Amino acid sequence: MAKKIGILTGGGDCPGLNPAIRGAVMRGADFGFEFLGIQEGWRGLVEGNAEPLKVSDVFEIVGKGGTVLGTSRTNPFKKDGAVQKCLDTFKKLKLDALIACGGEDTLGVASKLFKEHKVPVVGVPKTMDNDLSATDYTFGFDTATTIAVDALERLRDTGRSHRRVMVLEVMGRHAGWVALFTAIAGAADWVCLPEEPVDVKAMCENVKKAHAKRKTALVVTSEAVTIPGEAVGKEALDDFGHMLLRKRGVGDRIAGIIESETKLETRAAVIGHIQRGGAPTLFDRILGTRVGAKAAELVQEGKFGQMVALRGNDAVGVSLEEATAKLKIVTPEWLKLAKTFFK
Repeated sequence: MAKKIGILTGGGDCPGLNPAIRGAVMRGADFGFEFLGIQEGWRGLVEGNAEPLKVSDVFEIVGKGGTVLGTSRTNPFKKDGAVQKCLDTFKKLKLDALIACGGEDTLGVASKLFKEHKVPVVGVPKTMDNDLSATDYTFGFDTATTIAVDALERLRDTGRSHRRVMVLEVMGRHAGWVALFTAIAGAADWVCLPEEPVDVKAMCENVKKAHAKRKTALVVTSEAVTIPGEAVGKEALDDFGHMLLRKRGVGDRIAGIIESETKLETRAAVIGHIQRGGAPTLFDRILGTRVGAKAAELVQEGKFGQMVALRGNDAVGVSLEEATAKLKIVTPEWLKLAKTFFK
């Protein structure tokens, strides 16, 4: 039976990670587990950086944002000798199992370590992008989108005061869930998603109609949208081969197009990393806690190579390989629903 368990958090931080850590440690205590907190994601396993993690260390972190373990975007499979260092650290620390909390990248590493090196690992799904296909929701998404909706409603006030069009750029990488939910819940007049090229003509026509009715118009755009006619430059990539989107300036470009086409004064705001910080919502506290606790249960049951998924209202184990096989993107049905409210 597994006794000494490592736990790490990798990739972008998001609200809900600390509740997940807490859930795993406190549920694991029921099984007599001893936990080691691997510092800064896979980098910590490569470098052998770990600290004891006790119930007293996690008891009050349920309402804290970020991750007490630190994080990084380190990919051991992209660095010479790093995978072997992970295996050596696992052995040196005398770990019986590992719980990895992360999104498609972090869990992709976990899946490969299990498949190729038989590392006993369990995954916990974390991403504000909500883009893991094997689970209905990931913690971090609800908080990030709630913050974005609040920002959009504030932009409505200033937009109406100055008779301006306001564009809000949100995170989400190559899945448009954050932008979509923000637009629907915040009563936006248009949304631009990475799942389809921006329809400039339809967007501008709708913006003009909305502005005429309400003296302002709101547009939400995801950070990775494609604007027809724009040349795609060479983008910097991270360790996992993803574009670094922080300097693309999509919101400003969308605002410029709208102002040029409609002759309406337009401003853009980028919410950025504010979406990642702060206390998790109730939903994310409970979801993080549940999936963390379930991860400890999967370890106890010896069900390695699995990730905890939310299916309906149940936290269940699914294959890590299945969970990381493809990105969950916005479907045509959701796009159709969103456009129902652009009037």
